[in-house]
Amino acid sequence: MSTANHLRELYGLPVFDFPGPEEKGVAGLPAADAVAWRISADTYDSEETWPEAFARFTAAVDLTRVYALIVGPWEGAYETGPKPVIDALLGVQARLTSLRALFLGDMVSEECEISWINQGDVGPLLSGFPELEDFGVRGGSGLVFPAVTHRRLLSLTVQTGGLPAAAVRGIAACDLPALTRLDLWLGTSEYGGDCELSDVAPILEGSRLPKLRYLGLRNSDIQDEIAAAMAAAPVVARLRTLDLSMGVLTDEGATALLDGQPLTHLTTLDLHHNYLSDALRERFRKSLGDAGVTLDLERGYAEEDEDDGRVWRYVAVGE
Repeated sequence: MSTANHLRELYGLPVFDFPGPEEKGVAGLPAADAVAWRISADTYDSEETWPEAFARFTAAVDLTRVYALIVGPWEGAYETGPKPVIDALLGVQARLTSLRALFLGDMVSEECEISWINQGDVGPLLSGFPELEDFGVRGGSGLVFPAVTHRRLLSLTVQTGGLPAAAVRGIAACDLPALTRLDLWLGTSEYGGDCELSDVAPILEGSRLPKLRYLGLRNSDIQDEIAAAMAAAPVVARLRTLDLSMGVLTDEGATALLDGQPLTHLTTLDLHHNYLSDALRERFRKSLGDAGVTLDLERGYAEEDEDDGRVWRYVAVGE
C-alpha cells in the first residue's frame, strides 16, 4: 500500500520548513515570497503547539508577501482537530493579503497515518480567504466541507483514505466557477469512505464547474462504478486529464469506460494502480494510446488467499 508524501512544492514554489523552536534565530530565512512555507508542530510530545509555532513565524516573516502556506502536523493530530490552527490563520487574515495557496494537514505516516488525521470544518478557511487559488486538505476523519461559493479557486485537492459522504456532497454542491482542477481521494469504506455514486453525480454533470480541465475521482473501492458513470458523464467532454487511478478498477468498469463516449480528446488518462487484464490494457493502448492519449496503466497490488484462492484488491492509500 502506498502512502501520501510531503508536498515538495505548492503554487509553483519549493517547500521550506520554518525552523522549529530548537533552532535559534531566524537568520538566513528565504524571502517571504520565494517559498511555500510549511509550519509544523510535533504530533507526539511537541515542545510547542502549532499556534505557538505560527506565532513565531508571523513575527519573523513579512506576511503581506507570503503566497503559499502549508500546515504540517499539529500536536495530537491523531485525536485533535485543527480548529486552533484555523483560528490562528484567520487571526492574521488581514495581513495575509498575498496568500494564494493553502494546504491543511501535510503529514506522512510517521507523523500521523492519513486515516488517523482528525480534520474539521474547512469552510471558514475558504470564506476567510476569498483570493485563494489553490486549496488542499489531507485526512478525512471528521472532515466537514460545506457547500461554498468561491470565485477565485482554481485547484481543489482532498486526499483521504476515506472521504465521508457528507463531505463529498458538500464539495459537489460548491459553486466554483473558476475551478480547473479537482482531485478527490475517495478512499475505502474500511476507513470511512462511505460515499456512493449518487454523491458525486453533480460533479459528473459538471454545470457548477464550467472551466474544469482535470478531474480526479480516485483511490476508491467503487472505482468500477465511477468509471462506468464516466462513459456518459457530461463533464468528460471538457476535460484534458481524467484521473481514475489508485483505486480498485477492474475489467468491468474499464470496459464500460472504453465502450462509452469518445476519450480521444483527452491529453492524459491516468489509471495507475489498477487490476486490469492484459487484454484490456492492450485495448486501451490501441484505442487511446495510438490516438495520442498519454496512458498510465501501472498495476495495483493484490493478494491471493492461500486457503480459498480469493483475491483481495486494495486502494493505493487507506490507513
